[in-house]
Formats: sequence, structure tokens, C-alpha cells
Amino acid sequence: MPNHWLLKTEPSTYSFADLQREGRARWDGVSNPVALRHLRTMHKGDQAFVYHTGKEKAIVGIARIVSDPYADPKHADPKLVVVDLEAVGSLSTPVTLAAIKADKQFAGFDLVRIPRLSVVPVSSAQWKALLALGG
Repeated sequence: MPNHWLLKTEPSTYSFADLQREGRARWDGVSNPVALRHLRTMHKGDQAFVYHTGKEKAIVGIARIVSDPYADPKHADPKLVVVDLEAVGSLSTPVTLAAIKADKQFAGFDLVRIPRLSVVPVSSAQWKALLALGG
């Protein structure tokens, strides 16, 4: 059974629309040790929500992890890893951070608890609930 994740991106730098247009991309630029630990536990076939930071603050799309983690080819530091992902589809309705914070079932969600974390695990129950909110 695949794991589920939430990947944050600043849409002015790289948006979900960019991923959809390209079809496939390397998810890089992660340097936080906790976020990197999460990246290292990803597997090909896992699914991820793509979350726009900045003014949007909303889950806007779904992606599939299409590679196991590997060393970031842009850096000599072997601790820095990346994964490749492909766009699956947009959510019918973006799920805003405000809506997530207002829903008690997400009180323990790392997106709410550790807001600066760029790679967040999503439980199966959270995944289903977020999919329902996103239509």
C-alpha cells in the first residue's frame, strides 16, 4: 500500500500547473533535516498532495512519486536527496489551510503542527478526508 505525503511549493517558483505542463519533475530544493528524512522514506508509487504556499495556502493537486529517493545531482552533499514525481490531477476545489485548521480531525496533522515543514506525511485517514474536501 502506498504512503501519502504533502509537498509544499511556492507557486511563483514552481506551481502545480508547471508540473502538469511538464508531466514529470524532480522534487528538489529540500534542506530541512526532518523534511529530508521524510523524502528518504518515499517509494515509487507513493502519492502526494501538492500544496501552494504564499498567498494561496491550499492543497491544489495530486502527484505520484515515480522514483525512489536518490542523491541530488546538483549537490555534492549525499544527505541531500530528491525524488521524481508526475502530475495526477488537480483537485476540483482547493483545500485551504484555513479549512484544514478549522477541522478538528486535522489537529494533529503536521501541516498544522509544524507549518514550516516542506514535506509532510499524510495518514490514510487524513488522505481520504482531504480528498473528500477537495471534491
